[in-house]
Amino acid sequence: MPRSVNSVAKRARRKKVLKQAKGFFGRRKNVWTVAKNAVDKAMLYSYRDRRVKKRNFRALWITRINAGARTYGLSYSQFMGKLKANDIELNRKVLADLAMNNPEAFKAVIEKVK
Repeated sequence: MPRSVNSVAKRARRKKVLKQAKGFFGRRKNVWTVAKNAVDKAMLYSYRDRRVKKRNFRALWITRINAGARTYGLSYSQFMGKLKANDIELNRKVLADLAMNNPEAFKAVIEKVK
């Protein structure tokens, strides 16, 4: 019996990977073996960095809240402790936005906890 190969499926798989590699530099975009490895690595990075992005934004928010709180004589940890003690449930994203874009509202929050 002759050997059976499914060329249609093979070509479809390769086309899918090469389409994902579109925009890569050099042989990474059009040579199957190189593109396959590049796409695998890119997928790993994208999976990892969707989680890292959350950490980076939290760190950014903390930095902004700290800068805003220090203008009123409080450190970040003191400010967050007083927020908890006064049952003010504003998350870090909102607090950072207030500190950056609406200083008078942030000042009102500071006055509330002092």
